[in-house]
Amino acid sequence: MKLLFLACLSPKTGNYTTAERIRSHIESAGHSCELRDVADFHSPSDVAHLVSQNPPFEAALAIHLFKAGRLLLDLRLPFGVIFGGTDINEDVKDEQKRVVMEQVLLKARFAVAFTEKLKEEAEFVLASPDSKIYVQPQGIQTEAAEQFCWTEFLRSSGVRTECLDELRVFLLVCGLRRVKDPLYLADVFSEWHSENLHNVLIIIGPKVDPALTAEVEAVVKRATGVFLAQERSQQELHAAMKRCFAVVNSSVSEGMSAAILEAMDLRVPVLARNIPGNASVVKHGVTGLLFSSPQEFMHQSQRLLSDQELRERVVRNGKLYVEEHHTVKQERETYQRLVDKLHKAQFSA
Repeated sequence: MKLLFLACLSPKTGNYTTAERIRSHIESAGHSCELRDVADFHSPSDVAHLVSQNPPFEAALAIHLFKAGRLLLDLRLPFGVIFGGTDINEDVKDEQKRVVMEQVLLKARFAVAFTEKLKEEAEFVLASPDSKIYVQPQGIQTEAAEQFCWTEFLRSSGVRTECLDELRVFLLVCGLRRVKDPLYLADVFSEWHSENLHNVLIIIGPKVDPALTAEVEAVVKRATGVFLAQERSQQELHAAMKRCFAVVNSSVSEGMSAAILEAMDLRVPVLARNIPGNASVVKHGVTGLLFSSPQEFMHQSQRLLSDQELRERVVRNGKLYVEEHHTVKQERETYQRLVDKLHKAQFSA
């Protein structure tokens, strides 16, 4: 079967990584899957024109109910959708977008939520039948680059100190866009750094929003102890995560943060903002630590610094949690089974 797969494909983002992994699951089942960026299309008619080419597409899949799903509304093909997180957590607050998303969900043969909480929220805000939404957590696989120089990474990020081995690096992994709130901890961290020069915050991720990127660059210039690193390959990022003291997430909204799960898999402690998407994978004091304010972030960070038993416990439990709930094998089987539904739907339409 020839399948069209639409997603937001800004390079080196979680969306891109997730889409590529799901595409590989589909193709390993013998299907042809063409992954396309939603930015390539202006309207549903653009997509309808594409799928009619020869040989025609036979089914479609989309990540994000509004940004990608709306582009499938003119199709006569069977399609499925995967919730991105911001669609259910944020876009539903816009009535026009919510109406469009309800139409998409009504036409879709299935939908996938990363968490049970996201499934329940979608059913509530979009009046969707329970039987249509499946829960499949993200599958996680990590691979750290072997030829990675930590010293070069720090110096290229602007860290200037002779005591690199004594640094405690908190790594905030996120694309630079509003929903990730990359400056949430900048002021409090800068104050902390002035008290203890060994504590630094490095923000790393693709520059998705140019206006926000300019703001972040301006803040980093004046805020001591806060740095902005150039984005790296996935393997280099994983190598940097392994060397840092903790991985941080300060997002306003998340579907399911791959960076948090990757940190757990790499045996790195996680400090995450207490929002539903994060709280669904980070159990406070068990698999990581949650905070609801910059001040609480400071408190939890100091706990992690002073309590070695706590650090070892969250690292151990985080790794076990990912191994139990986020296997690529289970993810592959789920998507292959769901795509098989689309394949069969061609003949029953």
